[in-house]
Amino acid sequence: MKDRTLVIGASENPNRYSYKAIIALLNKGYKVLAVGKRKGEVEGVKISTQISTKEEVDTVTLYINPSHQEEYESFLLKLKPKRVIFNPGTENPALKNKLELNGIKISEACTLILLASNQY
Repeated sequence: MKDRTLVIGASENPNRYSYKAIIALLNKGYKVLAVGKRKGEVEGVKISTQISTKEEVDTVTLYINPSHQEEYESFLLKLKPKRVIFNPGTENPALKNKLELNGIKISEACTLILLASNQY
């Protein structure tokens, strides 16, 4: 089993990129955790409305726009993932700088493309 990825902004809607990312991550053998506005499930991955900072997470991939990221800022700093991926539309220079100052690697990229091109 590969490293754990946390999808923030997870949705049960198959048209959402967060849903597609969960499927793609699972297909590539990654362990997936998911947080969203509403509880749900995607291919056996439970979507929670909150998650403990005690979880060990390698990568966080964001699917929430910057106006909703502030509520996750302290959580991300406590979680201390190795990296955070800002998918298109989620770029946030202020949050990016805070994460980098705390030793967290930042990528502004599309998780789906990274997975499809084996660059994840």
